Amino acid sequence: MKGEELVQYITERVVAYFDTPREVRKQARQNQKTVREDWVYRWFGLVPFSLKMWADQQRRRIKEKYKQR
Repeated sequence: MKGEELVQYITERVVAYFDTPREVRKQARQNQKTVREDWVYRWFGLVPFSLKMWADQQRRRIKEKYKQR
């Protein structure tokens, strides 16, 4: 039963793909590229972002410390 459902699903997807005009498919691909997150966030979540924020904050503190001297 599952094999038949899978074949039916794949067939529906292929038919829907071929039924849509080429320009619409191309535009959809462009939209996906612009909305897509950076690979770093997709692979590792917000950890790289938080580390970058922390490092920037540390750099600012060090610069302020040396400016006061």
